[in-house]
Amino acid sequence: MKKSTASPSGIDWSAYRFPAEWEAHDATWLAWPHNAETWPDTLESVQETYLEIIRALIPGERVYLLARDCASAEEINEKLRHGKIESPNVKVVTIPNNDAWLRDSGPTFMLRRDSGAPRRVAHDFIFNTWGKKYGPWDLDDQIPVAACRMVNTPCESHDFVLEGGSIDTDGQGTLLTTEQCLLNPNRNPSLSREGIEERLRHWLGIRQVIWLGEGLEGDDTDGHVDDLTRFIAPGVVATVVESDPHDPNHRPLADNLRRLRLAKDARGQTLKIVELPMPPRLEGPFGRSPASHANFYIGNTAVLIPFFGGSTDQKILQTLAPFFPGRKMVGIDCRTLVGGLGAIHCITQQQPSINPPPPLA
Repeated sequence: MKKSTASPSGIDWSAYRFPAEWEAHDATWLAWPHNAETWPDTLESVQETYLEIIRALIPGERVYLLARDCASAEEINEKLRHGKIESPNVKVVTIPNNDAWLRDSGPTFMLRRDSGAPRRVAHDFIFNTWGKKYGPWDLDDQIPVAACRMVNTPCESHDFVLEGGSIDTDGQGTLLTTEQCLLNPNRNPSLSREGIEERLRHWLGIRQVIWLGEGLEGDDTDGHVDDLTRFIAPGVVATVVESDPHDPNHRPLADNLRRLRLAKDARGQTLKIVELPMPPRLEGPFGRSPASHANFYIGNTAVLIPFFGGSTDQKILQTLAPFFPGRKMVGIDCRTLVGGLGAIHCITQQQPSINPPPPLA
């Protein structure tokens, strides 16, 4: 059954904006990894990586951790106890799911621009496993409505395919995305670039869309922007570059850098660009893994940086640290996690706070 493009909820989307990731969160959503087809022979190691991510987040915010059923919830709670994670900031919730990529299958939260009610609402876009590449995905496509019901957030469903990893925002009306993904005929084939932009403007409060080109070799999402370029402050982006001209990533990343240098944000300002080196090539069970330091996640009190065991790990941490004063920079070994073709940002989804705390020092 297709989701309606109408507004049965009566939400006036012009009253809302798509907040930046560095804005205050009430919670981070994760789905406990259980699909052995995604991580063949490494699922237990990936679960240990999840525990490390949860430890880094819970000092600053709640973590909602999805279990696919009641038996799984009991197993997860035992894993948490064994990992000495017994915090009231971790809440295991039972929501059936097919896989763990909650950035793409979870709700997209919005905040109201003024003091009216409701203060927070969410979008339920269609999730179809990146152009129907895998299956099944029926349970994942139902996560947004179930999650929003748990946190009393109005949610509206749309007949439009959109994954959270394919977009990034400064919270002030500028959106980053890629042509390879959003213009791909396996997403919304009946819509032109203009038609897609119109929906992004209407639903997400976007005033300027910056289109990059192609993504990384080995990326099964068709070029998600969260592996390429991320806003780290208003008017400032971090983007990955590949210095080796013989690497297949060199040309598309150089083209994306060129586009960023020509781009302007919603305020009409050129962007400040911070270049991040690509990590060494990493092979996984499905060939080259889309390892990228741009796949970091900005929590309330910590920034989680994917590490891949190479010389670029510490360099990335030192490069990004000045942009996040007051937040702890935490390197997470993602060599096993990215074997499933995604890293930290791909598995997290932030729930923005209705009543933000004072700004971080």
